[in-house]
Amino acid sequence: QVQLVESGGGWVRPGDSLRLSCVASTDASGDTFRRYAVGWFRQVSGKSREFLAGISWGGESTHYADSVKGRFTISRDNAKNTVYLQMYSLEPEDTAVYYCAADPSYGLASPDYWGPGTLVTVSS
Repeated sequence: QVQLVESGGGWVRPGDSLRLSCVASTDASGDTFRRYAVGWFRQVSGKSREFLAGISWGGESTHYADSVKGRFTISRDNAKNTVYLQMYSLEPEDTAVYYCAADPSYGLASPDYWGPGTLVTVSS
């Protein structure tokens, strides 16, 4: 079992940068965050959830949606049980609730665990 909590959302202006954090904790089962790939997703009200970026268990591999490639960077610090999403050149279209999710599979097609989300608002 993994519990995830996102932070770092807020209001920014177009062109600004923002870094989101996803902190994981595991229960007493002995599970470890290092077993899980982690992804970032976002959802706009009334629309389906969109995959943004994923990172492998050790951080060696990453993959991105075309919509954010070159603007967003995912990274992880397993010593801190934390995954980050660095976002640059934010646009109003990036306004959404951002979620992190964890799954043993790097493909992250249907993650087992989700955080509650953090709202990012981009407007002038």
